[in-house]
Amino acid sequence: MNSRERFLETMRFGSPDRVPYFEEGIRKDVLTAWRKQGLRSEASLHQMFPTDEREEICLNVNPNPWPERWPADRSDLNDYVGHFDAGEGSRLPGQWKMNVRQWARRSGVLMLQVHIGFFESMGVNGWERFHELMVQLHRDPGLVREMMQIQGEFVADLTERLLCDVQIDAAIFSEPIGDNHGPLISPQMYKEVVLSSYRPILAALRRHSVEVVILRTYANARLLIPVLLDKGIDCLWACEVNAEAMDYRSLRKEFGKRLRLIGGVDLDALRGDKESIRCELEEKVPLLLEQGGYVPLADGRVRKEIPFENYVYYRELLEKITNYNG
Repeated sequence: MNSRERFLETMRFGSPDRVPYFEEGIRKDVLTAWRKQGLRSEASLHQMFPTDEREEICLNVNPNPWPERWPADRSDLNDYVGHFDAGEGSRLPGQWKMNVRQWARRSGVLMLQVHIGFFESMGVNGWERFHELMVQLHRDPGLVREMMQIQGEFVADLTERLLCDVQIDAAIFSEPIGDNHGPLISPQMYKEVVLSSYRPILAALRRHSVEVVILRTYANARLLIPVLLDKGIDCLWACEVNAEAMDYRSLRKEFGKRLRLIGGVDLDALRGDKESIRCELEEKVPLLLEQGGYVPLADGRVRKEIPFENYVYYRELLEKITNYNG
C-alpha cells in the first residue's frame, strides 16, 4: 500500500498493511543538538526512520484587509462581509495549477485545513481582543454567531472552489479553544455559535465525499466531543494537551468507533528515560491498534531537550509494536 491507501484503510477501521506514521517535522535546532549526540545527518535520520508522505493545504481564510475595528453591533456587519472574498487569487496556495496536477498523481496523504478555529477567526491575538470578545459573547452571542456565519459561508465557498479541482483525504478544523482544564466556552455555546457556522463547510465536504474530518486541538476539548460527533467531525488529533484528561484509551472506551484518533503518545514520556517510553507505548498503542481507526503519533513536535537516544528508542519500539518492517 502507498501512504494514501494506508491512511484511508486505517481510518475506515480496515486492514492496512501497517498503520501510517506521520512526523510533524523536526526543526533545525533539534537536528543541531542531535548531531552532537551521534546523528550523522538529516538524511540519515530519514533513512533510519522513514515516514508516510503527508501534505497539508493551508488556505488564506483571514479577513483581507485585517479589520481596524471588529464589529461592535449589526450595523458593522455589511462592512465586515467585504473583508471576505472567496474569489481572491491569494486565497489559494501559489502555483495552483501546477500543484493540482501534482496532487492528482500523488501517493501520499493530502489534508486540507479548512478552519483556524473560533478564537483565531475572531481576531484574538492578545488579552485585549480576548476580553472584548468574551464580553461580546456574553452580551450579544447572536452577533458573534452572525460574524462566525459570515466566515463559515466564505470558507465553504472557498472549500467548494478547491474541491472542484482537488480530491483530499481529510479536512482539518483547527481549534485552540481552551487550555488543559477545558474549553473556554460551554459545549452548548460552542454548538450554537461555532458549530452552527461550520454547517456549510461540512456540507461542502460531504458533497465531495471527504471521509475523514479532523478536530486538531491544542487544549482539553473532551467536553466538546459529543457535539462535534453529532455534526460529523469524527476524528481527534490532540496536540500537547493534558495526557490524563485526553487519554485516548478512555476516549475510545467512551465513544467507541464513532471517534477516530491520531496521536495520543505523550511527548513528556520521551523526555524521561527508556522505561517511561516503553510504558507509554506498550500500555497505550497495542490496544488502540487492535481496535483500529488509530494512527499512533507523539502529541506534539519533538523538541531539542529530548535526547537523540530517546527518540531512536521510541521510533524503534514503535516500529516493533506496529509491525513495521521497512
